[in-house]
Amino acid sequence: MKKAVKYSILGASGALAAINAVRAAAFKPEKKDLCALPAEAVDVEKACAHLSEAISIPTVSYPEKEKVDFSQFDRFHAFLDDAFPLVRERLEKEIIEEANLIYCWKGKRSDLDPIALLSHQDVVPISEGTENDWTHAPFSGFNDGEFIWGRGAVDMKNHLIAVMEAVEALLAEGFAPERDVYLLFGQDEEVSMSETGGAKSIMETLKARGIHLDSIIDEGGAMLPVNLKGVIRQKCLCGVGVAEKGYADIEISISAKGGHSSQPPKHSAVVALADVIKDLDRHQFKAEIGPHLMDMIQNVGRNATYPVRLLACNLPALKPLMKAAMKQIPLAASMMRTTTGITMVSGSPAANVLPQKASVTVNFRMMPGVSTEDVIRHIRTCVRNKEIEINCLKKKEASAVSPTDAKAYRIIEELCQQESGDNIVAPMLVIAGTDACTYEPVCENIYRFSPFRMDAGLLLCAHATNERLPVASFGPAVAFFKRYIRKASAE
Repeated sequence: MKKAVKYSILGASGALAAINAVRAAAFKPEKKDLCALPAEAVDVEKACAHLSEAISIPTVSYPEKEKVDFSQFDRFHAFLDDAFPLVRERLEKEIIEEANLIYCWKGKRSDLDPIALLSHQDVVPISEGTENDWTHAPFSGFNDGEFIWGRGAVDMKNHLIAVMEAVEALLAEGFAPERDVYLLFGQDEEVSMSETGGAKSIMETLKARGIHLDSIIDEGGAMLPVNLKGVIRQKCLCGVGVAEKGYADIEISISAKGGHSSQPPKHSAVVALADVIKDLDRHQFKAEIGPHLMDMIQNVGRNATYPVRLLACNLPALKPLMKAAMKQIPLAASMMRTTTGITMVSGSPAANVLPQKASVTVNFRMMPGVSTEDVIRHIRTCVRNKEIEINCLKKKEASAVSPTDAKAYRIIEELCQQESGDNIVAPMLVIAGTDACTYEPVCENIYRFSPFRMDAGLLLCAHATNERLPVASFGPAVAFFKRYIRKASAE
């Protein structure tokens, strides 16, 4: 009897292994009958020269508007007029408030909803004292043949200039869109939190005119080469942002009797605050592998070697193990849950004075579906001290989730796959903020994707010293936008 049970178990295990082997063998990328893309005319040398000049104009934004030098934005607008004469002549241009730009390329049909391509003109400042750390001056736009250097090379004058190059080229070729094409360039994305400022002014202008957009494409997603020995080789992950996380800076304070430090109480305000910090750190938000992350993992898994495909095709069953492993990796964990970042602590103004108030500022990045009010409830639930004061300093709610079956998403996916059979396209959650979500009142199909192929190290140079763009990535990006505008502006 025992032998029979043993053999039955072994037989069942063998059958299960065989089934899994067959499933893994079949768990491959879906074959699509896609024609290779024809060559696209792009004057790369001229485009790179324009990007270098754009970088040389320091359109720096600051939270304090009085610090902004708007004459640099005027210079930038004059540069765009000179560099793109056909855009200047044939598109309607408006300046909203100080420096926000709206370009409208009128289509043949007014009954079709327009498409929009977003960018922002502003860049972050250079950190004081780091100017000499740059290989090439931060506003030089220096092109050494391999990279174009300077603030804005990656975030995001590269995107803006590529869009302008694409439109200028299409105009020169005589292309006429069926539907209107809007180019919307805000002035303060780096400081506005997408809730106020330039993007909102542009959106309100469109809304007041009764304009509903068919689709939007903005920064956020990326094209990241993937080459892991024994796992996946020579692929490129094209992440298309279908949503972005929210943002909230919340100050939590505790008041206490101050006084001289020579007579400290049993527990000072700072000690009580330490308990608050520990409570927040110990009670992280629940992590979940959401649909967008599941799609990304499975799309990558389909392109991996056999052992990895075996895991990927059984992902639903392995979800708990996968989630536990991903929670140990900060980037992966941030894709699964609302994050709690404890960033600033303040107490006494002097070493010999007991604080009357001690505060901690916590930065939360909320998953779609989690609101600022949810975060405040979480704080009150997990912090044992019920005497805390909570003050929301700044917030931007998480975006809606755009569909992956809309025309605009399918076009992005198709163009990436046609460019190379090694491109893996997957929806993703953008963990940073963009202007895109500001346009939700006038558009449901919002996608965040920058068609520049570069490794993660270069992406991390955005906002940092030695920000630079690979020259080789610029021509294909211009070609992508030309193709996208042709397809997305069609009937």
